[in-house]
Amino acid sequence: MKGLVGFGKKQDCVLVIRDSDVVLEALREVLDGAPERERAGLERALAVVGGVAGADEGPLRAAWVRKRLAGVGFAGDVGSVAAIKALRQAEPDLSLLAAVQLQRDAVAHPA
Repeated sequence: MKGLVGFGKKQDCVLVIRDSDVVLEALREVLDGAPERERAGLERALAVVGGVAGADEGPLRAAWVRKRLAGVGFAGDVGSVAAIKALRQAEPDLSLLAAVQLQRDAVAHPA
């Protein structure tokens, strides 16, 4: 996503958009009126969504980076210059600055 920040200098902003709280509430509502045969599956879904809802953004961005790198066949060091090049190959609209920031998340949060 592109945004204008500062004195007309264009910078990339990477946002993590999560609406897991909406999904959690919907699952709770469905679970309240669910027949017994559906309850186990809904309870499992509620547990999975609840686990993801509490995740920090850094690890989510790191996982996104690893998926994009794997998608272009990159299997090297995530902290390397080659990783930044591969990430920008996978996502051509990423600026160098955004790619470096995302790489830092991937290095800080190993798989």
